[in-house]
Amino acid sequence: MEEIINRVANSALEVFDLEDYYPTVTRSEIDISQWLLEGFLLKEKDFREHLKNYDWQQYQDQYVAVFCSTDAIVPAWASILVTLHLAPFARKVIDGTIEDLDAVLYEELLPHIDYSVYRDKPVIIKGCSRKPVPMRAYILAAQKLQPFAKSIMYGEACSAVPLYKAAKK
Repeated sequence: MEEIINRVANSALEVFDLEDYYPTVTRSEIDISQWLLEGFLLKEKDFREHLKNYDWQQYQDQYVAVFCSTDAIVPAWASILVTLHLAPFARKVIDGTIEDLDAVLYEELLPHIDYSVYRDKPVIIKGCSRKPVPMRAYILAAQKLQPFAKSIMYGEACSAVPLYKAAKK
């Protein structure tokens, strides 16, 4: 019987796994529709009263995404007002969903990685993850890797999709 050789393990292929950089900070989201009449109509006086009486301290040191889950037309100042109530407690507030917040956190983190370790190497950006890595993170990672990598693939080593190959020097 012929010995099975793991060519992937023996290759120079480098795996860039965005899960390794997944933000571990506490993240929350606030849906503005909870303070709208029937989830759709913003009555300023009532809205301000809800915000005044809300327990903002529960967001202490958290990263918070502020959004509206309904099709309500919410004036811009409403999200800004919510943000000002959160500011004394939250570490960061963004307009959007948890996925948007994750993307923002990756956008802050990925530029500070030393990509030179991938110089002239074939790199695979690991695609299957157990954590919800946003597409914007994959796109940013590919851009950061491109100046260094010999080639970039996406997926798993057994079924990678080639994306980029550097020109021969």
